[in-house]
Amino acid sequence: MEAALALCTLSVFLAVAVGAIAAVGASIRCIDGARELARLAARGEPDRGRAVAAALAPTGARIELVQDGDTVVAEVSSELLRPLPLRIGGRAVAALEPTALAPGVRVPDTLDPDTADPDTADPDALVPAPQPDAHGPGAATSAMATP
Repeated sequence: MEAALALCTLSVFLAVAVGAIAAVGASIRCIDGARELARLAARGEPDRGRAVAAALAPTGARIELVQDGDTVVAEVSSELLRPLPLRIGGRAVAALEPTALAPGVRVPDTLDPDTADPDTADPDALVPAPQPDAHGPGAATSAMATP
């Protein structure tokens, strides 16, 4: 009697463990698909991104891509077990590349201090970025002692 109960418990535990491993694997595939879809859509290749996401995602996954201003949001989700209403998924957000903007949208040019018109240039854009002080608080230290 105890052996039958132990075998039954062991088989249920084994089924749950295998199901959990399968869920983690499918979740990782959804995350990978969403990441690639967002990356390629941000570069201006949403159709290629959908094809790559469909290849990476589990079979029958739902793939969504939404552009919100200057970002794209990709979501890939799949049903874990068909009879049960359990869904797993992944979501990724990427900023649009300047070359991926809609036609007619002007991309601001970078200012070259040598050729910029001082009357129309933004004065803050011409200020060089601060350089870290070599001897200040954020300076790198050497592991070797000097004699």
